[in-house]
Amino acid sequence: MAKIYVNGDVQEVNLPVNVAELVKVLLVENPEMVSVQVNEEFAEREDWDGIQIKEGDKVDFLYFMGGGAL
Repeated sequence: MAKIYVNGDVQEVNLPVNVAELVKVLLVENPEMVSVQVNEEFAEREDWDGIQIKEGDKVDFLYFMGGGAL
């Protein structure tokens, strides 16, 4: 098991794992609406299959919400 940081929390995952697999393994809500950063760099959705997660990586799942006017 490898330790990574997901949204600031320590998670243990089996390696090898890429970003696309990690989204499934961690049961990320609304995967079609999520943006992913790996080590503070945005991962393009079309590249998820090729981005391998390594021990100690920092992964953030981000949702962008639109706001309204007051």
